[in-house]
Amino acid sequence: MGGSKSWRARYARRLAVIDAFVITWAVAGAYILRFGLDSEKGLQNQDATYVATSFVLGITWWLMLGAWSSRESRILGAGADEYKRVAAASLWLFGFIAIISYVLRIDTARGYVGVALPVGLLGLLISRWLLRQHLTLDRARGHSMSTLLLLGGPSAIAHLASSLERSKHAGYVPIAAYAPTNSPDSYADSIAGLPLLGCSPDATSILSAIDSCKADAVAVSAGVQLHPQTLRHLGWELAARNVGLIMAPALTDIAGPRIHTQQVAGLPLIHVTTPTLEGGQRVAKRLFDITMAGLLIICTAPIMLLLALLIRLDSRGPILFRQERVGIEGVPFHMLKFRSMVQDAESKLPELIDLNEGSGVLFKMKNDPRVTRLGRVLRRYSMDELPQLYNVFAGSMSLVGPRPPLPREVQSYEYDVRRRLLVKPGLTGLWQVSGRSNLSWQDSVRLDLYYVENWSLAGDLIILLRTVRAVFGSSGAY
Repeated sequence: MGGSKSWRARYARRLAVIDAFVITWAVAGAYILRFGLDSEKGLQNQDATYVATSFVLGITWWLMLGAWSSRESRILGAGADEYKRVAAASLWLFGFIAIISYVLRIDTARGYVGVALPVGLLGLLISRWLLRQHLTLDRARGHSMSTLLLLGGPSAIAHLASSLERSKHAGYVPIAAYAPTNSPDSYADSIAGLPLLGCSPDATSILSAIDSCKADAVAVSAGVQLHPQTLRHLGWELAARNVGLIMAPALTDIAGPRIHTQQVAGLPLIHVTTPTLEGGQRVAKRLFDITMAGLLIICTAPIMLLLALLIRLDSRGPILFRQERVGIEGVPFHMLKFRSMVQDAESKLPELIDLNEGSGVLFKMKNDPRVTRLGRVLRRYSMDELPQLYNVFAGSMSLVGPRPPLPREVQSYEYDVRRRLLVKPGLTGLWQVSGRSNLSWQDSVRLDLYYVENWSLAGDLIILLRTVRAVFGSSGAY
């Protein structure tokens, strides 16, 4: 697995070097832009002190990133925590500089600070993102991973193992299982393909299993039949062995902002807030949609005019395809798309039902004979969806949201799936950046429900940025 301790140390050193390089580049660049390279002029203007200031600022900035634990291996590769820590350390540092300058009446060059902070912060975030892409590729090959012993009930272990298998970029690979129980005869020799190392509910046996498989961490999942005191002693022993302890509660598809931990009588109680999109949040999302859709309509107007002309020349039929879809709270609306099929495509659908390659209620065909020559290009790069910007601007859709379903799809929805209708459907969404047509029906539903349960404006921005890469990659588009 690449040696857990070796890869951790290697990436920590790499991050430290990259941070130092970016900070030096940002601070030196800010100094040069503000004061120039004429050292004699700098001395006459008493700006030479900024050389020392720049040196101290660079060292302090680098140390702040370490103090905020932005180089910890457990936050590398997945989630936004790494970026949040980098931003927090940088903003706290420059906020402290601003306060000190104000209190002590120090005349700090605003142009210098105004360049160093945004340039440095942007450089740090980009460098972290690039290193994360390298780490993700490394983990896809099975390297730079932390090995786990899964501790819990059989069903919980199986669920946790499959979840970790789908998210290799997180850097965890299960290597063994341990299922504490008072009736070990009911278990087989393996769980979810993992060797079962034991079932005795005592810390000594568990520690022996950990020593035998040499796991980097123990993940305690739901259904574990251990006394709280046993878990407490197990945690002490793991700390002494420098083995990590991870608690994996039976909560699925719930994002961090909805989870809050509160200490009560020594117990870490996990509070899960109810997902809402009301009041200020709804207004903020709507304003964001109007602003971005308006700008995108203006920017893409020449492209849409060109595509309209090409569609007219390519095949007979209208330029735009209007189709009834189901929006928020089940309200129908007409979704706009550039026509990518022949004129009588809807009437030919019954003839192709038996050739359906989709799953669930979705109809998909990789080589749909109804798609025109130009339509294949439009679909490959999602250009047929550009007119939906007008749906967004008018309010029937959002820039980001669940996939807009057809009425016949909604009629066959199960109770849980109907939660997709709690928010407006989106021009893009998690389904768009996670495989598009390659997704199974179950995965599409899971991603849409995750979005509904964990919506945030920051999450929308991340999805929009990921959409650009997904569209140009054109994977799963047909």
